[in-house]
Amino acid sequence: MDQDRIDRKEKLPTLKLTVVQYGILLMMLALAAGLWRLQILGADSYRILAEQNRVRKDPVLAPRGKLFDREGRLIVDNYPSASCFLIREQNQKVDADLPLIAKGLHLDLDQLRATLSRYRAAPGYQPIPIKQEVTDDERAFIASHRNELPELLTIDVERRLYPRDGFAAHIIGYVGEVSEEDLNNPRFAYYEPGDVVGKAGVEETYDELLRGKDGSRDVVVDSHGREVGYLGIQHAIPGQDLKLTIDNDLQRAAELALGNRNGAIVAMDPRNGEILAMVSRPSFDPNEFAVRINRTNWNQLVTDPDRPLMNKAIQAQLAPGSTFKIMMSVAGLQEGIAQNMHINCPGGWGPYGFYHHCDRTHGAVDIHNAIPYSCDTFFYMLGDRLGIDRIAKYATAFGYGQKTGIDLAGEQAGLMPSAQWKMKNYHNRWYPDETLDVAIGQGAVEATPLQLARIIGGIASGGHLVRPHVVFPDQLTPDFRKGLVESFPGSGDATVPIDPDNWNIVTDGMAEVTEPGAFHTAGSAHLEGIDFGGKTGTAQLMSHEALGKTTKGKSTNPNVWFVGVTPRRNPELVVAVLWQNGNFSFYPARIGAQIVSAYVEKQRRLAHNLAEPAKTAAPAEMSAVWTVPTEFKGTKTAPQNAPPDRLQGGNFLIDHSGQIVASKQPEPSISSKPKTPGAPSKPTDLGAPSMHPLLGAWVGNHTPQPARKPQATPIGAGQ
Repeated sequence: MDQDRIDRKEKLPTLKLTVVQYGILLMMLALAAGLWRLQILGADSYRILAEQNRVRKDPVLAPRGKLFDREGRLIVDNYPSASCFLIREQNQKVDADLPLIAKGLHLDLDQLRATLSRYRAAPGYQPIPIKQEVTDDERAFIASHRNELPELLTIDVERRLYPRDGFAAHIIGYVGEVSEEDLNNPRFAYYEPGDVVGKAGVEETYDELLRGKDGSRDVVVDSHGREVGYLGIQHAIPGQDLKLTIDNDLQRAAELALGNRNGAIVAMDPRNGEILAMVSRPSFDPNEFAVRINRTNWNQLVTDPDRPLMNKAIQAQLAPGSTFKIMMSVAGLQEGIAQNMHINCPGGWGPYGFYHHCDRTHGAVDIHNAIPYSCDTFFYMLGDRLGIDRIAKYATAFGYGQKTGIDLAGEQAGLMPSAQWKMKNYHNRWYPDETLDVAIGQGAVEATPLQLARIIGGIASGGHLVRPHVVFPDQLTPDFRKGLVESFPGSGDATVPIDPDNWNIVTDGMAEVTEPGAFHTAGSAHLEGIDFGGKTGTAQLMSHEALGKTTKGKSTNPNVWFVGVTPRRNPELVVAVLWQNGNFSFYPARIGAQIVSAYVEKQRRLAHNLAEPAKTAAPAEMSAVWTVPTEFKGTKTAPQNAPPDRLQGGNFLIDHSGQIVASKQPEPSISSKPKTPGAPSKPTDLGAPSMHPLLGAWVGNHTPQPARKPQATPIGAGQ
């Protein structure tokens, strides 16, 4: 029994030993498997992680594509610069270094801390931009403090260089750092904080093409983040250059013509929708945004009541005034109403209890003179016969109340009222009296300058309307072009049939507008030798009664319009001019004429078809004799032996205008009486200047002065 007990004691340790042995074996197998996984299976991935611990990727920023005008002339360029970035992973005690960094880089300490707080949620390896446009002394500070401040990184960049004086600023737009709000937009899914993006105009619409693709530079760093070597570089891919449809010459002419007036100009080729010029005033300098605009300048721009950042060419929604009468004329003729209207304009019309004024008493008016007269009374009656529903149908077909679809962000649609629109928005029926206001382009009607250019240009083109654009489509891929149409919906290309006879009546009426004549609203904008037509418009800001109760300051002046085409039918240029609070519509007509003249002259010059300078007749030679009275004649102190009046003569060259251009030495004087005995003989000269009754000019010892001619008011001058 004792033996059995002993055997049991010996067997228990053997079992335990076996369990321990197998446990150890399993542990060894697990360790071996782990080592095999780490050293064999994961060798490549861990090698990469190890490299990343000693290799830093510095970004290489891609330069943005340049912008050119339609003739290949450079508009927007880039210039070399440098920015300072901060990399937090290189130093865990960045906050302690901020005072030194702020001092060395001339930054406000609180602003620097605020910048870092914006990037708290960003990965530690992501560079944070803290100073743009680093100066030479700031570069020296960064280099000299490389050991103390390894978190500072200088990166070469190319910044935008825009034209001076805000040239084409609203077409071009500007760039800026992507905002937090932008990053929440799916459109900016591939952007990171600190990236520079287009903020307006072409810069915004075509940002995907212009920005290019950034590269990187692999730099070997030590444990403190100090650069100790260089491995390689992935070059950045520059952005795509783009050719715009604008013509620098016409753009400059438009900007000079509008001057500092508050308004807008659009010049477009109505055959294909190419924008040749676009101006909005007041403007801004996009160069202020190329680095980072300061808070003071930004506040001035956003608080300015004239809204300089607003592109009025596509965003100003205002009553189009009498420019709307062109569409009304088409509608009236197409419906067979206007041809038979012969009315007498007594200065207004008021069939529904409220008198609607006309600016003049035109007398007998029909469709042929209603357009050049811009007779409100005629169009009140025409609108009343058409009714609001038919007016709205034609207006909508031509594009009122709709975006045009131009490839610029922020375009507004304007407004075309109707009975249905009023019921939907105001839950009230439409009154016939309201139609009269709509018929002359007032009431609730609103349009942008670009809309009017497209519509009037389309009517003059026989009803063919086009989608405006500022970049040539042949530079874009099919997918990008398709995306543009989806991103910028609008009325686009359209055709509204117009009877040829009606088309002739309307376009002839537009040409009469710019011909000198009684009641013609733009006769002063006439261009000799140019087939030029158009329509003026004056949009009152308040009723006559309300205006009478004000001090009639500038802010109460009406907005004035002009939309012109050349030639009158199937035009190759349409110009829309808006002058806010401009008061008189012949002013924008003169501005439009100046742009049309610049365009036509350039086309003639390119075609070597400039008019020969007028040949003037050679000056004619003429002889004259005149009397020069003595200096005592007509005075009480004249002596009895005073010499008689002198006769003088001379030869002159007279130009075609009757002015003396040259004179010859006159003949010796001829006396009608003998000379006084003993009087010295003196050489005869021209004597004192006198007005010759036949020549109509001063003669004698006097430089001939041409007669002053009345000076015409320069086109577009401040009236």
